[in-house]
Amino acid sequence: MFINFTNHPSAKWSSEQREAAETYGEIRDMPFPDVEPDGDEEYVSRLAEQYVTEILASRPAAVLCQGEMTLSFAVADALRREGITVLAACSERATAEKAGANGETIKTIEFRFVRFRKYCFASI
Repeated sequence: MFINFTNHPSAKWSSEQREAAETYGEIRDMPFPDVEPDGDEEYVSRLAEQYVTEILASRPAAVLCQGEMTLSFAVADALRREGITVLAACSERATAEKAGANGETIKTIEFRFVRFRKYCFASI
């Protein structure tokens, strides 16, 4: 199983991204939670424990973990220690600007999936 622990539902992914995820198994979306900005480290630690427990219960082969940085790090680190492959989606960003009908600037951004990359943990 491949768990998509992000705020980007797999139904909206490109065929390339879906195919890359499916090499790990069936895709299961698990929405990344909102993380309160005034929450302290203990708050983040409790959230991480909650989601890691839920993720491990699914016995995934891999987890795509992207969201608020401190929670992403805590979840990725805990999953790595449990032997789970933790990934980030790598994409190419293409931007374009054009003038709108009223002279305003309209900027469009397109992200093109390139690959998944394993989380790296320094061994300093």
